Amino acid sequence: MKPSTNWFFPLLLLLGLFQLFGCSDDPGNPPSVDPRPEGWYWQNPLPQGSGLYSVSFSDGKTGVAVGVYGTIIRSQDYGITWENITSGTYKDLYCVTFMDRNTGTAVGMSGEIVRTTDGGKSWLSQPSGTNYSLRGVSFTDASTGTAVGQAGTILRTTDGGSSWVSQTSGTTNGLWAVSFTDANTGTAVGENGTILRTTDGGSTWVNQTSGTVNGLFGVSFTDANTGVAVGDNGMVLRTTDSGTTWLRQTGGTEYGLKSVSFLDADTGMAVGIQGTILRTTDGGATWNSLTSNTGLTLWSVSFTDSETWTAIGWYGKILRTTDAGSTWVSPTNNLSYQWLNSVSFIDSKIGTAVGSGGPILRTTDGGTSWVSQITPSPVGLACVSFTDANTGTAVGDLGTIIRTTDGGANWVSQASNVTDHLYGVSFTDADTGTSVGENGTILRTTNGGATWVRQTSGTDQSLWAVSFVNANTGTAVGDNASILRTTDGGVAWVCQRSGIGFGFRGVSFTDENTGVAVGQGGKILWTIDGGATWVYQTSNTIRNLYGVSLKNASTGTVVGEFGTILHTSDSGTTWVRQRLNVKHLLLGVSLTGENTGTAVGICGTILRID
Repeated sequence: MKPSTNWFFPLLLLLGLFQLFGCSDDPGNPPSVDPRPEGWYWQNPLPQGSGLYSVSFSDGKTGVAVGVYGTIIRSQDYGITWENITSGTYKDLYCVTFMDRNTGTAVGMSGEIVRTTDGGKSWLSQPSGTNYSLRGVSFTDASTGTAVGQAGTILRTTDGGSSWVSQTSGTTNGLWAVSFTDANTGTAVGENGTILRTTDGGSTWVNQTSGTVNGLFGVSFTDANTGVAVGDNGMVLRTTDSGTTWLRQTGGTEYGLKSVSFLDADTGMAVGIQGTILRTTDGGATWNSLTSNTGLTLWSVSFTDSETWTAIGWYGKILRTTDAGSTWVSPTNNLSYQWLNSVSFIDSKIGTAVGSGGPILRTTDGGTSWVSQITPSPVGLACVSFTDANTGTAVGDLGTIIRTTDGGANWVSQASNVTDHLYGVSFTDADTGTSVGENGTILRTTNGGATWVRQTSGTDQSLWAVSFVNANTGTAVGDNASILRTTDGGVAWVCQRSGIGFGFRGVSFTDENTGVAVGQGGKILWTIDGGATWVYQTSNTIRNLYGVSLKNASTGTVVGEFGTILHTSDSGTTWVRQRLNVKHLLLGVSLTGENTGTAVGICGTILRID
């Protein structure tokens, strides 16, 4: 049902990475937004899985991290536990800084600026006067700060952000970071090795020679003279003369560095691509590589004391050290970062999710806790279907079919006698089920999978999803607008006309007549006559849609790219976007009530509404 196969994985990985850190909202008409955006919440990873760009500890105890879609999380115990905070924006936040325990500012996409005066518990938007994205911000006291960003943008405030004044940077290169040591003295860095310096609070900015064309993403000064800038290809530059000269240091890595932070004149850390963490104890003259135990890009690092540091990055990754970087551990509970392609709940409590690489996760308490189960094969699993608490079947790569009759305590491989990738499966009772896959493959069992019989589909198009409402009546959908229908258990499959030329990725029927098909380009089709006619519905998105679940003839939910979640309670006459701070590719959804459901996606994403 979902794109889980080995051959398709690299393409979707690139898509998923673009989604996570892309800088634009849906380019289609903006859909109406559900007034209950808090309805969906994270179950995995925890506290959330959206990308984090920046972290700042205002004192030894309280820290805030910001990221994708206005994500803000807050810790009050030195980074051990984190809670999600409402930011009031859905724009990406790229940088956060605290001037004291209570006062902080975050900047982001399209000139977004938000401010807190209560230690990060609540945030208010400030007018920036620009639509350019802001990438870095630095304050020297509660009133005086500078933000930098796209196209050489520099903004200055002297009243705590009540007003921001544009300054002339002298460059159109994007600026990624800025560091001030006092109200007058600061340095900004950015694209193509750009380094700018001011000694008059930004009234004038002077270009300095960096000696590189590599992008510079982080900068930190410990006094007016001494600072370090980091960037692409492991670039580390250091100055001890206010930037009159910048000398390249040996960082010991070729991976791009995204951020650098200093505790004092001697001790600092830099983080970057592939989980790179570097440490210096001599003011940046020399650097040592530390073992992070992650391959995810880290975007920012902040200290609480000389021994305790926190690093954050992609997919909500949080790492913490209490021994100055010798060991790093994740303080949060993450079951899996593997892709989850499909989820099946038989009631509001009991459900199973499967995904690429073979993960099987099981919950019996509505997702409050998920338990990993042992799979008989590590190949990708694309779809799962349960008919009761104990009996379920999952299908996937190279004709893989596995079966459980004890709620997943044991999974047993079954012989499909095909090597085609299987994408969808639907069972109507413990014995009767159908699986579909590439090259028009359709398999049928009437004995719980003891034997699977290949049926004639009449197409060589890949079929991505299938939905049966009883032993005889089912619909399969796939590439090139393929819709196939059977009313005799698959003895005969009849092609139906959709009226559009896009492929379908998901289908769900609630009875013999009522169903919905979703797919590429935000296409949603509804039928009330078993597919004799399909009616195009307005989704208000051009994002690809991958999963759909109907609870009844009027209520359903669709999921897809860029965290798209659409809900209808009027048979699709209107589809309302339900938002969470997520840009992840969502691949599967299962509704057990009109307002109760679970969605899954890339990087172990599990979302819940109830």
